Amino acid sequence: MSAPVVRAFGSRAVLAVAAVLALAPVLFLVSLSLRGVDDISNGGWLPTRLRWDNWPAAFDTVPLARMLANSWMIALGATLLTVLVAVPTAYLTARGGRRGQRLYAVLLAAYCAPPVVAVLPLYFLLKSVDLTNSVLGLALVDGLANVPVAVWLLDGFVRRVPRELEEAGWVDGLSVVAGVRRVVLPLVLPGLVAASLVCFFLAYNEFLFAVSFAQSPSAQPLTVGLSLFQGDRTVQFGQQAAASLVAIVPVYLLAVAAQRLLIGGLSQGAVK
Repeated sequence: MSAPVVRAFGSRAVLAVAAVLALAPVLFLVSLSLRGVDDISNGGWLPTRLRWDNWPAAFDTVPLARMLANSWMIALGATLLTVLVAVPTAYLTARGGRRGQRLYAVLLAAYCAPPVVAVLPLYFLLKSVDLTNSVLGLALVDGLANVPVAVWLLDGFVRRVPRELEEAGWVDGLSVVAGVRRVVLPLVLPGLVAASLVCFFLAYNEFLFAVSFAQSPSAQPLTVGLSLFQGDRTVQFGQQAAASLVAIVPVYLLAVAAQRLLIGGLSQGAVK
């Protein structure tokens, strides 16, 4: 075989292996969701007999539909808040000279701290404004917690916008805010979309703050609901697998639908 054919075959083989490794956990969840307790205890990858009772039982054990709606409301609200704060902050870090660099360093340093150290002060802050056991409170915490990530992703995009374009806008009478809105934002839109998707996924998958600040099922997201299938002595693996699929399938579909925007935006951010 010629060298191009060998390279093409090798590339396809590597992609096939990567696809199998990526899909194996999801396929195993499907297998677990269709098996009984004894079948799961016996091990193996495939069910000996298909059982569908785990799916309705999962919805009876915890309010999955409500928790799934909570997860989406929290993630969407958190992403909106992150974008509103991160866009002007990224502009300041990119255009603010030494002060901007210091702000950038402080934000990244704060994100490097373990999140558990913020649980206690955040709890009392939320309690003081009556936002514990609240979807709004979780969206507020997750949105602010993801600001450093969004700024880190957007800073490079803003830096690549020629300053001369903004200066031309100022000459035409635009204010700084109007220049950011009409000149900078359209040019960094791919990065903004990619950063929004990343922050959405982070907020959707967040567990520590959710389990710490929401004890009521009316405010708990699905990440907390998945932990409720573990009892004192037994774990309902089949039901938990079914609930896990309910949680990840919508996000998988969103990721597949937006993969061009996500990969394109992050790729543009990596190229100078």
